[in-house]
Amino acid sequence: MAVVFGRAGGAGTATPTIPPLVGARRARRRFGDRGFREITRAAGLSLVVMVAGMAAVMVHAAWPSLRRFGWAFITTSNWDPVAEQFGALPFIFGTLVSSLLALLLAVPLGLGAAIYLSELAPRAVRPPVTFLIELLAAIPSVVYGLWGIFVLAPWLRTWVQPALGHTLGFLPLFQGPPYGVGMLAAGLILAIMIVPFITAVSREVLLAVPRTQREAALALGATGWETTRVAVLRYGRSGLIGAILLGLGRALGETMAVTMLIGNRPEISFSLFVPGYTMASVIANEFTEATSDLYLGALIEVGLLLLVLTLAVNGMARLLVWSVGRGPTVVRE
Repeated sequence: MAVVFGRAGGAGTATPTIPPLVGARRARRRFGDRGFREITRAAGLSLVVMVAGMAAVMVHAAWPSLRRFGWAFITTSNWDPVAEQFGALPFIFGTLVSSLLALLLAVPLGLGAAIYLSELAPRAVRPPVTFLIELLAAIPSVVYGLWGIFVLAPWLRTWVQPALGHTLGFLPLFQGPPYGVGMLAAGLILAIMIVPFITAVSREVLLAVPRTQREAALALGATGWETTRVAVLRYGRSGLIGAILLGLGRALGETMAVTMLIGNRPEISFSLFVPGYTMASVIANEFTEATSDLYLGALIEVGLLLLVLTLAVNGMARLLVWSVGRGPTVVRE
């Protein structure tokens, strides 16, 4: 680029002057940068406005229920549309129990599969197994529900629940008649559905760990398991926690498969054999039956509670990942 020097005033000093063509080109670039920044800013703010608008509309639609029941809506368990008495505690209980049961079953399986695929599996095995795991995440939930009704529920009713009741029936978790459908069936189907998400994300996190971490641990005399535990899992723990909480978010909002297997009974019980209900299931089942404004407002308030619960879980996930990513603080004297 040619730079032209000229004289400034009478001081005799040479100052560079930019040719008009170069200046116009720089102005266009600055204009493009500002335009790109504003467009991306608008895209980011639009998401916030969308969520806030959705919440505002739901609050307005649920206002009859909010005004009549107040905090009692989330602390009572009476759900009687005929008498127009509504309490969402059984749905909150069912949502949390089924999701936590799914995590309890899916996390060891998902993390174990991710560790095997990233650290131990032969290279010829990794691509097809990874493809099959990712394919499981693309199956519609209604297909899982149909499989659960015709395969999983009869298997639980005939074999698993009687065996659990016979051996562990002294625990409240395994008491009651073996219906097949219920909280246990819902937790199992949710676990099957979230395992592909946990496995896929965890595998990518483990593959992103620098190879020098493994080589350093092996050079210090660590075994294969010690290398994986200390150098790999500890290095990628924030990403692994994010993968687990991503699976939890999927389990909280799942509707069709859970609706088909949980039994849909607004009841709070410590037994996993007893049918239950979730927030998403009650909305899917009873939305078309809501004939009064109060009934409709109660269902929309259930949806508002589900939105708040999901946002709270995501917020805690971000806080947990941030705190784990910081690591321990070293105090120096």
